[in-house]
Amino acid sequence: MLSRGTDCLRWKLSLIDIILLSIALGIDCLVVSFSQGLIFSENRGKNSLKMAAVMGFFQGTMPVIGYVGTDTLYRYIMPFSKWIVFGIFLILGLKFIFESFAPEKAAVKCLDFKCLISLGIATSIDALVSGASIRLTHTNLLLACLIIGLGSFLMSITGFWSGNKLKSICSKCLEKAGGIILIALAIKAII
Repeated sequence: MLSRGTDCLRWKLSLIDIILLSIALGIDCLVVSFSQGLIFSENRGKNSLKMAAVMGFFQGTMPVIGYVGTDTLYRYIMPFSKWIVFGIFLILGLKFIFESFAPEKAAVKCLDFKCLISLGIATSIDALVSGASIRLTHTNLLLACLIIGLGSFLMSITGFWSGNKLKSICSKCLEKAGGIILIALAIKAII
């Protein structure tokens, strides 16, 4: 749905694109929650819901900030929108892939309010940046935020509960997969 002959982006993220974006953005939530699931053995139900709620909330609301920020500059950046969307998704994808090669850090128990908020913000910076892509592709913000937030909530729950059962899961492989999804979305923006 990309119109040729103009630099303006006339492509909307489809429902499948939004779901793929949600999965790519939610991988950080899954990995962080997985590491917490490995550590916690008490109050797992309460702790998993608390973590998932914070992750889902921040992942679902941060795109609004990116969307609004882009909206104020919209008329200046719209002529370059397809390249901006390409750049955002490409950079995020490459970031995920490069981070997957970094050495793993030791997990720290982190479910107090201050720590949860910090984790929520840290894992959702990518979602904030994706808000610009949502705006530039004329995609429904509410739908995108709901899918991203729900996807991150579900991935966080899944990560937390699988932490103890799947100790051999390759979190670095998940980060690479998220990077590949974002790079594929970047390429789709310019073809």
